Amino acid sequence: MTDAEGALFVDEGDRWMPTDYARGPWDPDALHGGPVAALVARAAEQCEPADHMHVTRLTLELLRPVPLKPLEVTSTLARPGRKVQVVDVRVSADGTDLAWGRALRIRRLPQDSDARAADSLLEAASARRRATPPPGPEQGSVTKAVVQGYSGFHNTGAELRFVRGKFGARGPSTVWVRLAVPVIEGEEPSPLQRVAAAADFGNGVSSVLDYQSWTFINPDLTVFLNTPPSGEWICLDASTRLGTPGIGLSECALWDVDGPIGRSVQSLLVEAR
Repeated sequence: MTDAEGALFVDEGDRWMPTDYARGPWDPDALHGGPVAALVARAAEQCEPADHMHVTRLTLELLRPVPLKPLEVTSTLARPGRKVQVVDVRVSADGTDLAWGRALRIRRLPQDSDARAADSLLEAASARRRATPPPGPEQGSVTKAVVQGYSGFHNTGAELRFVRGKFGARGPSTVWVRLAVPVIEGEEPSPLQRVAAAADFGNGVSSVLDYQSWTFINPDLTVFLNTPPSGEWICLDASTRLGTPGIGLSECALWDVDGPIGRSVQSLLVEAR
């Protein structure tokens, strides 16, 4: 369970009202990408849900800054299927699209369909999960977020514990992330929501440029998840690389306390302040 009272979003009937916990570091009047990604993940999960389907890829396109105003979220099963499905999600306010999401769902292999095949795949997955994870969150240190002065997702909505690197330091880092409040008031966040919210920290915790002189905003986020995580903590083993002037890429290996669960990628728009 989470520690603080409140949530990232409050239900207003057919719309979702962001709270201060959802604000981002680039602009106090705009949301952090993590809460938006978690809201999209929730919509993708709840669109014609099926227990045998697993969201293996979630992509978020941030079309413009998402303001602190009531948000409309709609989802459509764009590609029905027994084995593979695609869900499209739209986040808007006052008739203007703010973010698009797309989730790829793949069926889980039924345990009774082919016992030998299922056993072989489970053993292979178990061996991968036995890979040694990074030091746990209990061994991590809390470092002060670069942006202070107001409450946001980066300093009050989520808890970060670094086992390598820290906020404000340049270069790769390894950090455990946990939601400090639920995504939706009164709801326990799903594993997918926890991963989506955490993964958007990749560029912020592995910056290679001075935050005071540069912006490196991600207009997208893609999460690949081959194993549903267990527990509240998600680990990002994060790194950022710069390429053609003005363009960057952040990548994270994703872990839970039991082993690797997937990867995330962000494109970066790099500009001098």
